[in-house]
Amino acid sequence: MVVDDEKRLVSLVESYLAQEGFRVITAFNGREALNNAHKEEPDLIILDIMMPEMDGYEFLETYRKDHKTPIILLTARVEEEDHVIGLDLGADDYVTKPFRPRELMARVRAVLRRAGELEPAAKVLSVSDITLDRESRSVKVDQHYVDLTPSEFDLLAALMSAPGRVFSRLDLLDIVQGVRYEGYQRTIDLHIKNLRAKIEPEPRSPRYIETVYGVGYRFARENSS
Repeated sequence: MVVDDEKRLVSLVESYLAQEGFRVITAFNGREALNNAHKEEPDLIILDIMMPEMDGYEFLETYRKDHKTPIILLTARVEEEDHVIGLDLGADDYVTKPFRPRELMARVRAVLRRAGELEPAAKVLSVSDITLDRESRSVKVDQHYVDLTPSEFDLLAALMSAPGRVFSRLDLLDIVQGVRYEGYQRTIDLHIKNLRAKIEPEPRSPRYIETVYGVGYRFARENSS
């Protein structure tokens, strides 16, 4: 579960977690997080401190009374005292903003390993007649190998990891290049155009990678096997 009152940040972290094979639930304040955590029983919580209604410290103090779920604090507070308070209240790790998403994913995996909860992300993704192998970084379409650039591969892996989920151009840009600069968003459109030319039977009428106008792209859910 990702908890933060900054919705764009929640979307970014959710995108990275989905790419790693996790199912993600979200909340935008501590009170909503408590309700969602009791209903869904997440394996790990990424938690902001400064939030409306109930801040992260209050959430920690309340939730830790009955649950041992691993919790990573993700916050703009950088003082040592804030680290100490968070860890004393039961947080398992502490990441400060601004942060590197790939580093956060490494922290997530490390905390889950320590808790014995980690299930490795699928090495092979198979959707309709497309198969993507993360380990060999190979892609087959209808049993024929297709040569992709590293950026095209990472883009396809992200989309295939969550069929039906809409990824914004900024989300995909961050996944592919590690930046969220709006001026670079057209780069994603170019990658999508080139990717469609390689995997789609009819690139002008895409079967797999759908455009969600005004938002971004998604891998078609109805093609999931």
